[in-house]
Amino acid sequence: MSTILFELGTEELPPKNLKTLRDALSDHVTQSLTDANIRFDTIKSFAAPRRLALQIQGISEKQPDKIEQKRGPAVKAAYDKDGNPTKAAQGFAQGLGIDVKDLITIKGDKGDYIGYEMNVIGQPVAELLPSIFQKALDELPIAKRMRSGAERSEFVRPVKWLVLLKDDQVLPATIQGLTSGETGSQGVELGRYSLGHRFHHPDKVRIDTADSYEQNLAEAHVIADFDKRQQQIKTQVQQLADEVGATAIVPQDLLDEVTALVDYPVALRASFEPRFLQVPQEALISTMQADQKYFCLTDSQGKLQPYFIFISNIDSKDKAQVIAGNEKVVRPRLADAEFFFLQDQKQPLFALTENLKTRVFQDKLGTIWEKSERIAKLAAFIATQIGEDVEQTARAGLLSKADLASTLVGEFPELQGVAGTYYARLNQEPEAVAAAIEEQYLPKFSGDKLPATNIGTALALADRLDTLVGIFGIDQAPTGSKDPFSLRRAAIGVLRILIEKQLPLNLVVLLEQALLGYVGKIDDLPKTFKQVMEFINSRYRAMYEDQGVSVDTIMAVQALQPQVPMDFDHRIKAVQAFRDLPPAKQLAEANKRVANILAKAEGEIASQIQTAYLQEPAEKALYQAVQTAAQSIEPHQHTDNANYTQILQSLATLQQPLDDFFEQVMVNSEDANLKANRLALLKKVRGLFLTVADISELQL
Repeated sequence: MSTILFELGTEELPPKNLKTLRDALSDHVTQSLTDANIRFDTIKSFAAPRRLALQIQGISEKQPDKIEQKRGPAVKAAYDKDGNPTKAAQGFAQGLGIDVKDLITIKGDKGDYIGYEMNVIGQPVAELLPSIFQKALDELPIAKRMRSGAERSEFVRPVKWLVLLKDDQVLPATIQGLTSGETGSQGVELGRYSLGHRFHHPDKVRIDTADSYEQNLAEAHVIADFDKRQQQIKTQVQQLADEVGATAIVPQDLLDEVTALVDYPVALRASFEPRFLQVPQEALISTMQADQKYFCLTDSQGKLQPYFIFISNIDSKDKAQVIAGNEKVVRPRLADAEFFFLQDQKQPLFALTENLKTRVFQDKLGTIWEKSERIAKLAAFIATQIGEDVEQTARAGLLSKADLASTLVGEFPELQGVAGTYYARLNQEPEAVAAAIEEQYLPKFSGDKLPATNIGTALALADRLDTLVGIFGIDQAPTGSKDPFSLRRAAIGVLRILIEKQLPLNLVVLLEQALLGYVGKIDDLPKTFKQVMEFINSRYRAMYEDQGVSVDTIMAVQALQPQVPMDFDHRIKAVQAFRDLPPAKQLAEANKRVANILAKAEGEIASQIQTAYLQEPAEKALYQAVQTAAQSIEPHQHTDNANYTQILQSLATLQQPLDDFFEQVMVNSEDANLKANRLALLKKVRGLFLTVADISELQL
């Protein structure tokens, strides 16, 4: 068993993709080794700004020998009636370079075949690895590859060096146009030397053995292990934040990017003038994170503090100079945000809406101001449904898009809504109105928080429903992976708000109100309504599958087409609970049988059951069980918050009577009256279950 080291040195790799490249390289090589039946203990991956590397420990010297079975034509085609080989058998043997008499018979599921067992000698692993590494590099998820100079090989960045060791020996290979196992022009053993830190150790670094890789690079100021480097950053940032009694904001994406930018992380804390804290902290945080890759600090209440932490790639002897340089760089960016914030305050927030009258939302759907008016009307209607102040909701709707005309949002688009909330508060707007302006964009992504206020909830629903209706109305529905208006996200946002906030609002009613705002702009309102309704309903499946709900459960509820998402959710949870009941499987099968019988029945099935025609003990017992179940579920049916779980638990008592009925009673009796009455009884059974879901859809 040996240790293999493979390192590819490059110019600085894309920091946002470094972790992905590391994982993809490791995964591909792991799979290739497994596919080639090469034994190994562990694979450790490394990634730093100028290198990708793998250390494979406990790898075998060669592939194990194996017996490979070759299967030929069927025995019937391989030999004639006298047992002599046919041309088919002779051709198969000739192709393998063997004599016909060496063929064997292989038994198969569909008959016997001729075949041959070959002893395949395993190849030395050292000979297989170069092609494995090259193939892994070729298949890395790189959007755009480049060539370096006259080199024909392509990679995400120019390739500079190659290290390929087996224990303490260099393996000869050519990978990405670089050769190992030879002596270079200056007597350097190609394939053994890496490069250290660009500033602290710009010279070559000799890798003594495959196992000493990390240690050799650490001595050259390179922490090759991405995760170890990241942990050092987190520890240093935590320590610096603790020194000033603050908490660091460390988004994972930013942490990954910063980790990918440095070989030798040194965290330093700097500060900025407290006067900048009057600016919305979201703007300051945004510019420091996105432009400077800084970690911002907040107090225990989440309020931004006049400090930031940055990660240097050098261990400077004069750290004060490095800190001063970063403070000098960030000051103009914070001053810009301050200027935009103060500039916007020279006029009231509502005055900014005048600029929206010339800004187009969509060519065929009018301006952003017209959209604001539609949002205000629809949100006001929703407010009447949830018991909220209509006047304040309408006001919030008219102000909802005003900050899109502000200079602050012009510079920081991610602050839409946030800026509006700040300006509304400065203008002494009611707090509920101000808070709603920011909340209208919630949830922004999967798993994001929902609006906290009722007015914010009304705005969030109105904005999304207006966009859905408008875009579908001009025939620009999402196709394939293209969804420029994020309609899928908007639809799921609507469902999440209605379900998680337990709002008993009817989608049909909401869409009808949204369509009223487009009278004269959309040609076919009924068609648009149908398309949007189908689109929103189709989002249920994606949403609930993400929660681990089985597809057949979703289909069982969708079969009833509930119009209230909150009600849909209650039914889903009830069916999920029903699946765990002991009678669930038999009842699902019985419901399938009932559905099939009723579907094949000719003519209209009676709604009333005639007790005079109940003859068999089993059908009488089923009738009695149906009557009892109907009475027991009655209290749980006619409320806004029906207890579907209790209903299905009550209906579970029908399992045995229903099984007995099918076993002992002939539904399609020759007596027309008996047949009709039995069909009516089954119709009643089917109807009881359909008060919750179509149980026949379940696959148990």
